[in-house]
Amino acid sequence: MPDKTAAKDNELKIQQRNSLHGVTPEKILTVLHEHYSWADLNRKVELNCFFSHLSIKSSLTFLRKYEWARKEVENLYLELVESQKAAGKDNDHNDQLPG
Repeated sequence: MPDKTAAKDNELKIQQRNSLHGVTPEKILTVLHEHYSWADLNRKVELNCFFSHLSIKSSLTFLRKYEWARKEVENLYLELVESQKAAGKDNDHNDQLPG
């Protein structure tokens, strides 16, 4: 029988490797909205919540309802973080990176 402690340790290690571990959907949306306008967000990820209901609250409601939409927004966030990390190699402003 597998040890429950070992299983929990393994699950914790997997979570820590997850790039989104500890990043809430609200933080993701806030960072994206600070970097892009609502119109830019809608162009990058065509979602009605970025076109007609322009608020973090309505976007969160939509993303909780539709997992496919949440995945697209998470992927855009990860792309932004990676691009800023790559740009950060040229300057020492890594403390300003999201996430």
